[in-house]
Amino acid sequence: EDKVLTTLKHMTGHGQPEAGMNIGPSQLSERVLREVFFPPFEAAINAGAASVMASYNEIDGIPSHANPWLLNDILRGEWGFDGPVVADYFAINELNIRHRIVDSLAEAGKIALESGVDMELPDGVAFYSLKDKIEAGEIDESILDRAVLRILQLKQRARLFDTPYADAAYADKITGNKEARELAYQAAIKAPVLLKNKNNTLPIAPSDYKKIAVIGPNSDIVVLGGYSDEPRQVVSILDGIKERWGNETQIIHSKGVELTSNRSWWDDNVSLADETENLSKIQEAVQKAQDADLIILAIGGDESTSREAWSETHMGDRNDITLIGQQTELVEALSSLEKPMVGVVISGRPLSLENVEDHFDALLYGWLLGQETGYAVADLLSGKAVPSGKMPVTVPRNVGQIPAFYNHKPTARRGYAFADASPLYAFGHGLSYTSFEFGNVSLSKDTISPDGNTTASITVTNTGDYKADEVVQLYIRDDVSSVTRPVLELKGFERITL
Repeated sequence: EDKVLTTLKHMTGHGQPEAGMNIGPSQLSERVLREVFFPPFEAAINAGAASVMASYNEIDGIPSHANPWLLNDILRGEWGFDGPVVADYFAINELNIRHRIVDSLAEAGKIALESGVDMELPDGVAFYSLKDKIEAGEIDESILDRAVLRILQLKQRARLFDTPYADAAYADKITGNKEARELAYQAAIKAPVLLKNKNNTLPIAPSDYKKIAVIGPNSDIVVLGGYSDEPRQVVSILDGIKERWGNETQIIHSKGVELTSNRSWWDDNVSLADETENLSKIQEAVQKAQDADLIILAIGGDESTSREAWSETHMGDRNDITLIGQQTELVEALSSLEKPMVGVVISGRPLSLENVEDHFDALLYGWLLGQETGYAVADLLSGKAVPSGKMPVTVPRNVGQIPAFYNHKPTARRGYAFADASPLYAFGHGLSYTSFEFGNVSLSKDTISPDGNTTASITVTNTGDYKADEVVQLYIRDDVSSVTRPVLELKGFERITL
């Protein structure tokens, strides 16, 4: 009664399009699909996911909304999925108007329905145009019945016929309550990754500093991401630090720079903030920070710089992976003061910080931390909480290294002339305030058959001064194989508290 149904997005290859463009073709072989892209979907389906959304992109020339091999043979045949497949917004229309594989909306609806798409979102357009084809006998009614049945079964699974209305009073009572805020806080302290900590700059004791400057475009806002609504309460980095440390030190603030004109995920037109005004704000920030003993600089991006590119009039993809706007100039200007400086990166995108990293004594990569951002950052910087996150992606040094991922084949990543080929931040990397010792690695079986298994065991000891989480990661490599294998494959991980 208190659960929701989940939809898996997007089936599949959506995350690795040509040129990094949203909805672009995914140039993927069946082997790569089966080894890399299918397993997460199958695992989520086995865990009980209720529906699947097809992807905008094409694979091997076939758009996903018109791909019966993908939606019927694999999803339903091999994996046994019996829930509905839903269309991405207007994606069935695009079989006609963008992909150009059919010459009418009715034909688009027909090929999608026959390929395994059961519901059109957000509104019926192509499916509504099927009436004449159905009445003319051009569509097998059993296919229509199949789609209707799947939708009815979904509603039955959700108990919508028995309980058509939610308990509004109960929903209101638990939204933003103590338990919900604690869950949000726990997520916010576990997600960030400590990337750099020169001379153990972190954690800091706020009382050791007379004056701390909190600066940056993300210092006084909470970046929630484009698909998030507004929670009942949010805590910015500035507000969290003031509340947690205000009795121990003086906190001063300056914005430093603005990123864009209107910080909008929804508006079609978003422009970069005025450069002249930003340069003036940078001088103001430098002036304010001159008397500070420590600078905390919150940089990165927001909903307007990391958003879905859903049409030619609503752009969101970027051709640059460095800091947007005049943030680099802000970092360099503050660095000239020769104060200890801690960077907190709030961003939906993995950003290359190669051109500014040397200016920071410590770097905490926060991603998007949600409504409790400020409390989490304050507690992580002061040691009340200990960073434990590991990089979930590989961050390249520059665009020439894209695509960047850890499980590449042995002939990849040979190198570049006049440049470092190693990633800026490796997948799985993350520092801590304590130290962990790994030892006594063993296998339950040294030799296994192709369908056998072995259990790897290791002793992990916290040899430092802080109680903390460690994420133990297990990688394998097939040394001799009949087809080429990646240089590393993550096969297991476990977060433990010691």
